[in-house]
Amino acid sequence: MTDTPRAAGGLSADTQALMAFEAGKKSMGVAYLLWFFLGILGGHRFYMGRVGTGVAILLLWIMGWVLLVAVVGIFLLGAVGIWVLVDAFLIPGWVRSHNMMLMAKLNSGSSPISVVAAG
Repeated sequence: MTDTPRAAGGLSADTQALMAFEAGKKSMGVAYLLWFFLGILGGHRFYMGRVGTGVAILLLWIMGWVLLVAVVGIFLLGAVGIWVLVDAFLIPGWVRSHNMMLMAKLNSGSSPISVVAAG
């Protein structure tokens, strides 16, 4: 028999932590796919948990189209385009930061289930 501590469900704490990390980590590939196809709608920001700025991009995009008739919309759509272009360079840091914080939470001894649920 081994002396490794077993958590509920018969899995070791290390196995549960690894499973929780895999379930909660963010993928750079997914973030870039969302940026490429849904960037002007803030899809990549929603995926990364940056809901407030995701909503801001979405609202700017909608208002840009609504106000396009008044010529003001072109500036809003331009701002969204620049914002999304800048995000292309920020995504790697966001993904790395999210995954490192998740790893730190799991290493601190928190319950893996509560760490992933808090997300």
